Amino acid sequence: MPLDTGALARGCAGIKIISGRQLCRAELDRFRAVVASDAPITVACTQEAPLFREIAAESGGELNFVNLRESAGWSSEAAKAGPKMAALAAAAAIRMPDVPYVQLESGGVILVYGRDERAIEAANQLKDHLDVTVLVTQPDDLMPPRVSDFPIVKGTIRTAKGHLGAFEIVVDDYAAPSPSSRNSLVFGPSRNGAVSRCDILLDLSGRPPPFSAAELRDGYLRADPRDRAAVLASALRARDLVGRFDKPRYITFTAELCAHSRSNIVGCRRCLDLCPTSAIAPAGDYVAIDEKICAGCGQCAAACPTGAAGYALPPAEALMRKLRTMLMVYRQTGGGSPIILFHDDDHGGALIDALARHGDGLPANVLPFAVNEVTQVGLEAIAAAFAYGSTAVRVILRGRPRHDVLGLRDTVTLGRTILAGLGFSGNPLGLIETDDPFALGEALRAIEPGKTASPATFLPAGGKRDVLRFALRELHRAAPVPTGIIALPAGAPFGAVEIDVAGCTLCLSCVSACPTGALSDNPDKPMLRFTEDACVQCGLCKATCPEKVITLSPRL
Repeated sequence: MPLDTGALARGCAGIKIISGRQLCRAELDRFRAVVASDAPITVACTQEAPLFREIAAESGGELNFVNLRESAGWSSEAAKAGPKMAALAAAAAIRMPDVPYVQLESGGVILVYGRDERAIEAANQLKDHLDVTVLVTQPDDLMPPRVSDFPIVKGTIRTAKGHLGAFEIVVDDYAAPSPSSRNSLVFGPSRNGAVSRCDILLDLSGRPPPFSAAELRDGYLRADPRDRAAVLASALRARDLVGRFDKPRYITFTAELCAHSRSNIVGCRRCLDLCPTSAIAPAGDYVAIDEKICAGCGQCAAACPTGAAGYALPPAEALMRKLRTMLMVYRQTGGGSPIILFHDDDHGGALIDALARHGDGLPANVLPFAVNEVTQVGLEAIAAAFAYGSTAVRVILRGRPRHDVLGLRDTVTLGRTILAGLGFSGNPLGLIETDDPFALGEALRAIEPGKTASPATFLPAGGKRDVLRFALRELHRAAPVPTGIIALPAGAPFGAVEIDVAGCTLCLSCVSACPTGALSDNPDKPMLRFTEDACVQCGLCKATCPEKVITLSPRL
């Protein structure tokens, strides 16, 4: 593939560029010599990342990776991809904050939940490795075991909660078998509400799962009981779930910023309504996030209007620094009409690789931007992308998402409203929902890039709300038509409150309820003040007002 070392050198000023043809094979000693220097290194190949990491571990060197080949080099437009390569390499060199972790611990206690002898077959595969109990829903004609290697009971799961290492299951119609069962298991009297605790739950029942977004629940494994291969695969996965496991702490939460409730009156519910795993629950004036259940989709952080919930992989401010570097270097090295393509690694990254290997690859002006989960992309990242000079933004989604992505759809809808109000024509922001790499390529080549008047260069700093406000101001400055006021849909996190002055008694209940200080009083005289920048449209003032004279007016 063509490698524009000149563009790389210009885009990564002050950084030594080393190129080779087989640094992972014939020239491996050159790589060993470089990592021995202890300097931070960005490797522009991801295929051989395990090998490079193994060698770097010997010397303690710090490695970052960027995929220039599939992202830029393997493309029908590779000859024009020099600025893109420089931008990707420069962005990859930006150090991201360390990831915080939470520990899950499993002692290997497993409940195999099934409807017939398939559950017992799976239990026999696990009995030498795990502490097994079998719960069957249809125990008719089950042959008694010659030797009781594990308990077999009957019942139906009513509810289940928890995570790897700490499941609690409520069972109805629970009964134990008689030890004198002869030709088939005979069960004694049944009862409802029996409670079972386990570390791992293997569900072979064929029934609807007991959790929302069940495949995201650590420690919960599920297979169609009619599919022997799937049952075996799930059993083998269960055997590995013993010990201590580090799980990323995806969300940072600052309770005092939360606008959920005041004085038992509910205001903001955005995170509660969006969490696919039900990891978030009300907790008085605030909400509580169970970090051991959270699967890291990031929709709560993307939607949180105050910044109480923030994504940690990476934080919004760090992600925007990387975005800033990518777009600035792309333009500085001669690139034009950049399009930011947000994607995750498992799905979007695989589509990009397949398009590069079997199709025309990505266009030279499409800059892939990897995130942990595409649903973590919030309005601040979208606003910053356009403020920094992107002419279009796309997000790759699965054709059939693993969980509800309403939060991302709402963010895109809100972003489109703001962009349209600022004069961005065409379709600057959208989702590409596909599992087909060729459909991805067609969708990207159909984009008609717009124009940005004057790209911003601001450095993001502060909390999410501060970063978002600054990004929107810079977007307004760089917009084709910098409109003064843009009407927004209901539920938007910006706006004003309108007060029927004739009916207001200045009781100041709204001031006490306002969680952000948008409403305040004057200590020297009867007066109600309003700071629109601070308003998140949580609705607590409206719900608290005894005279019912407050109306929300979402706008920007």
